Amino acid sequence: MSRRVALVALAAALLQAMVWTQGASVLQPGTSPLIVFRILFTTGSALDPAGKEGLASLTAAMLAEGGSRSMTYQQIVEAMYPMATSVNWQVDKEMTVFTGTTHVENLDRFYALMKDQLLDPGFRQDDFTRLRDDAVNFLKVSLRESNDEELGKEYLYNAIYAGHPYGHHNRGTLPSLQKLTIDDVRAFYRDHFTRANLVVGLAGGYPRGFDAKVESDFATLPAGTADRKTFDAPATPAGNTLAIVTRDTRSTAISMGFPIDVTRSSPDWPALAVVASYLGQHRSSNSHLYQRLREARGLNYGDYAYIEYFPRGMFQFTPDPNLARRQQIFQIWIRPVEVNTGVFTLRAALYEYDTLVRDGLARDAFEATREFLTKYSNILTQTQSARLGYALDSRYYGIGDYNAWLRDALAKLSVDDVNRAIRQHLAPNRMRIVIITKDPKPFQDAVARNTPSPITYNSPKPKDIMDEDAVIQAYRINVKPADVTVVPVDTVFQ
Repeated sequence: MSRRVALVALAAALLQAMVWTQGASVLQPGTSPLIVFRILFTTGSALDPAGKEGLASLTAAMLAEGGSRSMTYQQIVEAMYPMATSVNWQVDKEMTVFTGTTHVENLDRFYALMKDQLLDPGFRQDDFTRLRDDAVNFLKVSLRESNDEELGKEYLYNAIYAGHPYGHHNRGTLPSLQKLTIDDVRAFYRDHFTRANLVVGLAGGYPRGFDAKVESDFATLPAGTADRKTFDAPATPAGNTLAIVTRDTRSTAISMGFPIDVTRSSPDWPALAVVASYLGQHRSSNSHLYQRLREARGLNYGDYAYIEYFPRGMFQFTPDPNLARRQQIFQIWIRPVEVNTGVFTLRAALYEYDTLVRDGLARDAFEATREFLTKYSNILTQTQSARLGYALDSRYYGIGDYNAWLRDALAKLSVDDVNRAIRQHLAPNRMRIVIITKDPKPFQDAVARNTPSPITYNSPKPKDIMDEDAVIQAYRINVKPADVTVVPVDTVFQ
């Protein structure tokens, strides 16, 4: 009898967590008094017209941080303040999402405001000027002048995807932003914020029939044509490259990577997820790079690896959902490094990466990492908003429930599968390296003349570390001198 009760309870729990996908909606009805909205459009900065980079982002900002026709933005903020809520936005290459959470008691008032912002925007000139200036200041001040680490990551993407629809920051470029007009915003909204690109996401204890009301309201959008275009892979000729972005900074930031043709819809994604987690799980002290660079040598703070776009990583522990793309890169991020050990740290990271590509993953490391990832997926979806976000991403990739899909894939995975994926996808000679630093000369000398970069420590190190350091300090940075570029920071995002 107790077993039957347990099975009934399990079935109820599964029913509670079930995602219903109905046409252009992803619904997660539940009992929480907090109602979560994720209004997703499958369009983004990859659809920016040439010369108008940043238009998708500015359009989304105008919807979420501009007024509706009936209310100014300040009036909307004042109306939402007592409800302790707001409408937030995020734009990536192929996704634009508007999010908001409200208590069920405030649902009708909040939804009326959000609906008008998205369906009946005011498009006022003063809002346009304010938000365009915000985008310019973000690129010039927040990234170029204040954040070496995020700057390096974003410049790496720009370098890899140069000449590609992904090849500019989501917020745009400084010259293109200055040319944009409010009529450009109106046109982008008309052409891309359509039913063909819309997916309504709702979660929580919303009243019966509320989902149908939302669907009916958003059905007033024009039908449109879906923006799911096919993009060619970026051109990445064989051979490593090194870009040194120079600015007056007290530390060095290192980003490196290359494009991969693996996304969550690919059979090899779970295998590469294991590789990235083993090499540099975000904010994990157990990962290999963290142990070898930070714990063993005290070189820096964080040593991470990714197979999906992860912006704002220095501010958060887990990635945001709804950044789904059909093209990704493999990336290593080293943050931050003292200037006098920058070259040694780059060599150490390359040494560890090359060793992994050459030797593969050991069975015990594979087993430990697989066990970690099997549990870690629950952390990614521990909030109602995150569960809804991952459900929307799973719809995009066509993989079903993320946690169940990943657990099943990991359970079937073998160390041989992982090592085959390493050999197939992790090339040793297509690395694009980006350094943010004050003085480019040590890196230039290391490339041109293989100048050693010995390191000294404040306290003694074990013999095995010192022996390995003797190899690393002269480890060749396999970049031709002609493939080294020095980039003044004030030319970035131009």
